[in-house]
Amino acid sequence: MFRFFPTNYVWDLSINLAIEMGARMGEIQAMCAPLTDAAKQPDAAGTAAFRETWVRMANQLSELAAEDEARGRLISAGDKLNRAATYLITAERLLAHGSEGRLALYQQFLQTFRRGVELTGENCEFVRIPYEGQHLSGLFVRAHGVTGPAPILVQVNGLDSTKEMKYRVGLPAWLAQRGVASLIIDQPGTGEALRLQGLTARYDSEHWASRVVDWLETRSDIDPRRIGLEGVSLGGYYCPRAVAFEPRFACGVVWGANHDWRDVQKKRLAREGSLPVPHYWEHVRWVWGAKDQDDFMRIAENVHLDGVLDRIRVPFLVTHGEKDSQIPLHWAHRTYEQLVNSPQRELKVFTDREGGVQHSSFDNSANAGAYIADWVAETLGGRTAQGTPL
Repeated sequence: MFRFFPTNYVWDLSINLAIEMGARMGEIQAMCAPLTDAAKQPDAAGTAAFRETWVRMANQLSELAAEDEARGRLISAGDKLNRAATYLITAERLLAHGSEGRLALYQQFLQTFRRGVELTGENCEFVRIPYEGQHLSGLFVRAHGVTGPAPILVQVNGLDSTKEMKYRVGLPAWLAQRGVASLIIDQPGTGEALRLQGLTARYDSEHWASRVVDWLETRSDIDPRRIGLEGVSLGGYYCPRAVAFEPRFACGVVWGANHDWRDVQKKRLAREGSLPVPHYWEHVRWVWGAKDQDDFMRIAENVHLDGVLDRIRVPFLVTHGEKDSQIPLHWAHRTYEQLVNSPQRELKVFTDREGGVQHSSFDNSANAGAYIADWVAETLGGRTAQGTPL
């Protein structure tokens, strides 16, 4: 794990995520160098200072992109906007719910991200999936070199990530190279669903996951028999739960197991384990639509996988970082042990040798992500070598 602020895990987590999304080290240095003192301040003061320097860099890149665009240098403009978007979401993610200007900052991020994708011509389609009279926003990435309907891996967020963050880390591109399409969504409780539509999280993740499968079954470019589901961090709960109750999923993957999130909350109340965001308790109450702390803890009692996983009868991959400081490794073993009816279950613990030892491999996603992409390709009928027929 790259440590710029050794006394502030939450900030360093954010910096590592930004690096995995394509941040440049020189720009990180410029943004973080003025923050040495602020990193030791209380959440409100510290995050305000963090926001200021990261948004300043994003705006600077946007100005440079506008100059490129005026000269017809659209690819260069798009590259700069892509990094600007990464810096904007990094700043937005750290703010407390209801912070002044947070929604405007998020909307600036969405616009910047979309424009960057458009200018670079990336393999990324913006889609909307009907849900409860509203919609779930998603990013659809086509498989490369596939004739006929392709397999697909649906990918869902954790507690505080967004579809754009998961897209930028790289799994959709690695899958596309292997002949597998991707759909990355902002499910209830995350991204656009939470911020723009007020759709809060629910423990019965199959409720929204089934609507996603319904939508995919209407697409002629997708093989409905080869739809997999992957979840990162808290998605390590959402994914197994959905696969257990939605039999149309052909496989499941968790990038960071999260077998008993209720226990994690009790431990965090006792100040055990690292937190992913500042203003943590305010954040989780917002995500779950809880009235107060007692209401949140009642909701959290439902967020566990005991008594659920024996319903899974498809291949399932459980991955976890050996040194995860947010979710203890023993929960990955618990998930694996309870997959008693999966015909092909696997537990992969990432060690120092291959990297990706921190929570959901945010310290180094490349080797861990490649392992997941290979497993998915082998399981859903993609390829793991160039020229391999599909």
